[in-house]
Amino acid sequence: MERIYKILPKYAFLPIIVSVAFNMFAYFGTRPFTNKLYHYDLSIPLDHQLPMIPFFMIPYVLAYVTWIVGFIVIARENRQLCYMVMTAEQIAKLICVTCFIFLPTEMARPEVVGNGFSEWLTRIVYAMDEPNNLFPSIHCLLNWMVFRGAMKCKKVGNVYRAVMFLSAILIFATVLLTKQHLFVDIWAGIAVVEIGLFLSRKFRLYRFYYYIGRLYRRNWLEPRTNIAENAEH
Repeated sequence: MERIYKILPKYAFLPIIVSVAFNMFAYFGTRPFTNKLYHYDLSIPLDHQLPMIPFFMIPYVLAYVTWIVGFIVIARENRQLCYMVMTAEQIAKLICVTCFIFLPTEMARPEVVGNGFSEWLTRIVYAMDEPNNLFPSIHCLLNWMVFRGAMKCKKVGNVYRAVMFLSAILIFATVLLTKQHLFVDIWAGIAVVEIGLFLSRKFRLYRFYYYIGRLYRRNWLEPRTNIAENAEH
């Protein structure tokens, strides 16, 4: 555990666990409610004109690495930034869940032709990820969130910030060229990030994690101290 704490501060564990739980619910937990509902197609002509390029499924999958690195950097910056960004991310996910339930969307995917690695990877992703729960794009949401968080980090340089920005732009392209999302999904992903950040800052909703931290110390650390004092007497 000590090795893990050197990479990720203890205070970051709870908000990250909550975010992962929100992500799982957004992806999988909403589908039982929406499978039988009418799904809307929000595509525009440009969505249909773009080609499907299986090669872009590689950076699409590698986005997970970007998220891991991005959130670790944010967590290591300081406690307040960690809580603020993670709370904003969770607000954005809640908005996504609301959209998934009340505005179910879907899109048509082309047939994957070819036997190369990119085509093989694309078939796997298509089999695991149904073409619904599209608006907003969580892929774009997460990449934009780690970029926005990077802009607030003082312990990293401009090169890192530029890499995070370019990674976000690349993911915006990949979700279109792999036929995983539509143009409107990208803009919605950006919008929910900005709404989440605004609400987290404006109303200081991130204080919830400070409260939980104090409650944990009161309930677990203080009783142990009292027991030790009683033993001395």
